[in-house]
Amino acid sequence: MRAATETTEFGLYTEPAYSLSREASGHPLILVCEHASRYIPTALNDLGLSSEAAHEHIAWDIGALALAESLSKALGATLLTANYSRLLIDLNRPLQAPDSIPVKSEIYPIPGNQNLDEATREYRRQCLFTPFHTRLGELIDARVAEGRRVRVVGIHSFTPVYYGQPRALEVGVLYGRAENYAERLIDGLARHPLRVAGNQPYTINPAGDMTVPVHGDARGLDSVLIEVRNDLLRNRLAVQTWSDYLAPLL
Repeated sequence: MRAATETTEFGLYTEPAYSLSREASGHPLILVCEHASRYIPTALNDLGLSSEAAHEHIAWDIGALALAESLSKALGATLLTANYSRLLIDLNRPLQAPDSIPVKSEIYPIPGNQNLDEATREYRRQCLFTPFHTRLGELIDARVAEGRRVRVVGIHSFTPVYYGQPRALEVGVLYGRAENYAERLIDGLARHPLRVAGNQPYTINPAGDMTVPVHGDARGLDSVLIEVRNDLLRNRLAVQTWSDYLAPLL
């Protein structure tokens, strides 16, 4: 493996990889927002994207951070959030996944991720991916060691138009083994009523997901991802509405 100093990105990732709120919470829920930020160090020139594309859903989950923070406050629950864009390295993808460091996202090529050498890929893993997942694992370990109940929930958003096709779904609950927990959430959301479904608009796949398979299912913990359509999270009132829907169910 080449030394980190051999990458042109050496020294760029000076901000912490994650932010942690309410670490000492007694609530069983650990909230995770892996796609909270669109931040890319200035020296990387938005990875060659236009300003418009760098602000789009490909760079982050629009509205997800605001929703996660609102839920954390409402429940007094621990919240772990990413401080860098998913385009640098996706924290909800296993390292071996083809889109761990995407060369294309939906219709957008990512010029700055084309032909990356292994030293640069490894440097992003060390600076961004490993600290986040190590910290999440530590949070879970500490609670399990104390004999406490633990649930892990990722807060995400999805674009209302994908490859030119509109999406009518308003909220999805993605799950693997936590079927009972997921069904309780789905049933609760459907009472409002909302256009809600299980394992839509995506499904959980151990080859393509990290949070649920690794930190939840593999440890026998209830774990789901919540996906809210991002046009429904564009202002403070909308975020509060969704927080009010979800908080009693989580």
